[in-house]
Amino acid sequence: MKKLKEWFLENKRDLPWREEKTPYRVWISEVMLQQTQVAVVIPYFHRWMQKFPTLEALGRASIEEVIKAWEGLGYYSRARNLHKAAQEILIRHEGEIPSDPERLSELPGFGPYTVGAVLSFAFHQRAPAVDGNVIRVLSRYFASSKDTSQRKHYETLTEMVLPIEESWVVMEALIELGATVCQKKARCLECPLKTDCQAFLEGKADELPVKKKGPETIYLERQVAIIVCGEEVLVRQEKEAKVMEGLYEFPYGEIELKLQKIKTLPLVKHGFTRYNVTLYPSIYHAEAKQQVLGCEWKKWSDLESLPFSSGHRRILEILKNEDITH
Repeated sequence: MKKLKEWFLENKRDLPWREEKTPYRVWISEVMLQQTQVAVVIPYFHRWMQKFPTLEALGRASIEEVIKAWEGLGYYSRARNLHKAAQEILIRHEGEIPSDPERLSELPGFGPYTVGAVLSFAFHQRAPAVDGNVIRVLSRYFASSKDTSQRKHYETLTEMVLPIEESWVVMEALIELGATVCQKKARCLECPLKTDCQAFLEGKADELPVKKKGPETIYLERQVAIIVCGEEVLVRQEKEAKVMEGLYEFPYGEIELKLQKIKTLPLVKHGFTRYNVTLYPSIYHAEAKQQVLGCEWKKWSDLESLPFSSGHRRILEILKNEDITH
C-alpha cells in the first residue's frame, strides 16, 4: 500500500475536519459523512463547530438545538445519538472521548465504522473503518464476490492491507480512493493500485462490488393542512421511536376543526430512508383556536426556529411568500 499512501499524501482533498484532528472533530465529521456527500457536509460542519465548538457545548445543549443544527442532513437518529453520547461522555468519561474500542462501542451511535474511524483517525490506532468506499476498493482489489453486506469479511481484508506503521494514513487513503477514483464507475487508469488490482487485471472492475438488494421503496401521498388562526399555526412534533423523532410537521390526515380552505399550494416531493413522499399542501383558516390531539399552536414568527422535516421545511419556504394571517 506504499503507492496508495504516496498518492493520498499528494492528492488528498482539503477538508475542514482534516485541519485540526481532535477526537471531537473527527467524531462529528465521521457521523455527518455517513449517508451524506462531502459537499453537503462541509457547511454543516462549519456551522456545527461554531454552535457546538466542544463536546461539553454539545452535551449541555438542548436536543431541540441539536436537531435544529442538523436540520436538512437527514437520518436524524445520528444527531440524537451524538447528543446522547456527548452527555454520556461528560458523565462517565470526564468529558474525554474514550480511546478503548469496548468503551467506545458502548456509546450511542458508535457502530463498527464510527468506532474504527475514531480509533484510527483520532487516536492513530490500527483499526479498520469500513464504509461503502472501502468495500468498493477492496472488493475490486481482491476481486471478492462477497456482497456489500458482508462487513466482517471486508474488515478482515482491511486488516490485511493496513501496515503497522502509520496505518491511519492508509485507512484514510482507502476511503479517499473510493470517494474520488474507485467510484461506482471505476476510473482505473487514475488508480495507484491498478497494477495489483485483481478486478482491473481481470477486466471486471465495473461488476464489483456485488450489491445486496435493499428494501423496496415505499411511495406515500399526504394531504397536508396549514391551519391558521390569527397569528398562530397548527403543527405537530414527531414523538419518540419514529424516524422523524423531534421534528415538526404540519398536520395531515383528519382534523376535527371548522376550517375554511384558502389556497392550494404547489406539491412537494421528498424522500427519507426507503420512503418517497408526495405532499399536497393547502392553507386553511380555523374559526377558533381549539386544541387538537397530538398538535400544538405556534406563532408564525416562531416557526423558523423550529426543526422541521425536509418536506415540511420546503412547505414553510413556500409559505414565506404567502399572506396566511388573514
